[in-house]
Amino acid sequence: MKKIINNPAHFVEESIDGLIKSHPDIYALAKDNNRVVMRANKASNKVGIVTGGGSGHLPVFTGYVGKGFLDACAIGSVFASPSVDQMVSAIKNADNGNGVLCVIGNYGGDVMNFEMACEMVEAEGIKTKKVIVADDIASASEAEKEKRRGIAGMIFVFKVAGAIAETGASLDDVFKTATEVNNNIRTLGVAVSPCILPEAGKPTFEISDDEIEIGMGIHGEPGIKREKLRPANDLVDDLYKRIIDDSKLTADDNITIMINSLGATPLEELYIVSKRVNENLSNSKIKNIKTYVGRYATSMEMAGMSITTLKLNDSLKKYLLAKSECPFWNN
Repeated sequence: MKKIINNPAHFVEESIDGLIKSHPDIYALAKDNNRVVMRANKASNKVGIVTGGGSGHLPVFTGYVGKGFLDACAIGSVFASPSVDQMVSAIKNADNGNGVLCVIGNYGGDVMNFEMACEMVEAEGIKTKKVIVADDIASASEAEKEKRRGIAGMIFVFKVAGAIAETGASLDDVFKTATEVNNNIRTLGVAVSPCILPEAGKPTFEISDDEIEIGMGIHGEPGIKREKLRPANDLVDDLYKRIIDDSKLTADDNITIMINSLGATPLEELYIVSKRVNENLSNSKIKNIKTYVGRYATSMEMAGMSITTLKLNDSLKKYLLAKSECPFWNN
């Protein structure tokens, strides 16, 4: 194992501490829980937006706390769900008296614990709603979309929900818009190499030097197929067709795209992917409003990338492009 860390048992707390010290104008640690990050300056008179999930995926989840994004985030151990108490703390710290929307990646522990946390805070008078993000087309068929995992597409849900909440919209309206985003995101990725968990000290899975796995999850969950590495254009064309077929995007649709590194894949390779995706969109006469390229949802140092599309209407476009304050997002 080669990692720039101290004691593996302190990995999460030291990472959080470093994040806050690096951006003290954006992030603060909740006073009641050292695994909850909230805004440095708490908002008022708006719906709170909350998420939570395991460490090892930065900027997801903690990185997207900030004005125009999330109000608070509960943080679990590496690849592990936060506890119910941590989620309760995040919801309470995000509450401004107008209710709280919980945006949850579709993973069993996250969903179960958030459901329990919502029941507990609602008993104390805090109204909540939940959006369970399910954008990974490799993890279930379109007919069983509710079983799909939540991966990089959840950032679009964070962004749009955060933006509409800043306008003073009601919890019902924020929930409705976030649900619309969730219904219109599709993501498909490819893994090239495994990652190493700090406390385990060994790869999460094995893959040959000349192999890739299409659709592998961000925790090493099985994908669609394992195959030999091929040129970038051939690979992108395959992923693109699968996404377009699943989302049923057609000519003149407006979309935004995200080309996301799973951790180790460099920007140069991401831009080769972006070049080909944009060529395919142009050939399909699909209108790309904005391209996001970078590390948005990672899996430690796993090499690989994912492509996400979000179909836009005028309302979603406005909230997507609305100004926000986040070190990991370029408006």
